[in-house]
Amino acid sequence: MIELLLFYVFAAILLFAAAMVISAKNPVHSALFLVLAFFNSAALWLMAGAEFLGIALVLVYVGAVMVLFLFVVMMLDINLAPMREGFARYLPIGALVGLVMVVEMALVLSSEQVNLIGAAPTPVAEGEAMSNTKALGSVLYTVYAYPFEIASVVLLLAIIAAIMLTHRRRPDTKQQSIDRQVRVHKNQRLRIVTMASEKRD
Repeated sequence: MIELLLFYVFAAILLFAAAMVISAKNPVHSALFLVLAFFNSAALWLMAGAEFLGIALVLVYVGAVMVLFLFVVMMLDINLAPMREGFARYLPIGALVGLVMVVEMALVLSSEQVNLIGAAPTPVAEGEAMSNTKALGSVLYTVYAYPFEIASVVLLLAIIAAIMLTHRRRPDTKQQSIDRQVRVHKNQRLRIVTMASEKRD
């Protein structure tokens, strides 16, 4: 009974936070409500027995992605007038997408094979009960080790490409030339200027 009550409490707060994300006028408030939504989603994952997904949601999204969002939103000078004008224009398609998602989630939750409340971790081997995190790690680093390494290489290439695009040479920006700084002579580093002293009245 307590688990069911906690589920409804977390779900209600999650729905409220999700609604405030898209309805708040201040982008910083929207980002903070999204943090609240992530926390409640993590609590629901923990109640469902998916400990790894809950902890990863808090560490990755709340701890890294949302901090980045907050920095970007607070540093940029965002003009809110065009954003508010486009809200009513995209409201029908947004409502349609939301309705489809609600219907899909209702069909999933009404299935007899889904048990979100008090679901026990599925054992990987016969006669050996493993936690969700241990089972996921054992499968990820044994069966799917090569796809995991390929995904890591792809992410590394994406990071390198982003750095190269950021540091590409542009004609309107000043670039630092390390080789010219190293090859400079000592006489070019300091210039002594002789000036006559000023006399005060």
